[in-house]
Amino acid sequence: MPKMAKARTKRTKIADVYRRGEKNKLDRHWRAFFLDHLAETSNVTAAAHFAGVNPSRAYKVRREDAAFARKWYAALLEGYEHLELETLRRLREGVPVDGPKFDIANALRLLTLHRETVARERTRLENSDEASVLASLNAKLEAMRQNEMALQAALAEDVTDPVAPTDAG
Repeated sequence: MPKMAKARTKRTKIADVYRRGEKNKLDRHWRAFFLDHLAETSNVTAAAHFAGVNPSRAYKVRREDAAFARKWYAALLEGYEHLELETLRRLREGVPVDGPKFDIANALRLLTLHRETVARERTRLENSDEASVLASLNAKLEAMRQNEMALQAALAEDVTDPVAPTDAG
């Protein structure tokens, strides 16, 4: 009885120019490494380098593989949620002077820039309407802005209104 040939999965052909910086032999799990790092950092270039591939390869695979594209957007959604939660935490607790730097203004700017993409992805995942998701995101961003302004006002008040020394005697 002849042996049946194993079915091969579809491969994305990459031109040599897009292989710069890649290892000679790709790790077959590069997609999982890429997606995990993308969820952590929301940075395609950093995720590609972490996975050992050229960012062009990742973009090309996203264009040609619908399942990978869905996972890509899910990873970005996860990264967005990480940034959203970290920003909320920093707004509530403040940014420690001796801790790692965190630019709240840039975080809010990034959240604002990507809210429509995130709304689309959440809509797709939750099968809800885009308008309600956008309204929810806008409400969260506005609450974060209000918290930031209140924090800045409180900090400014502390600086301009020093406690007067009491007269002992």
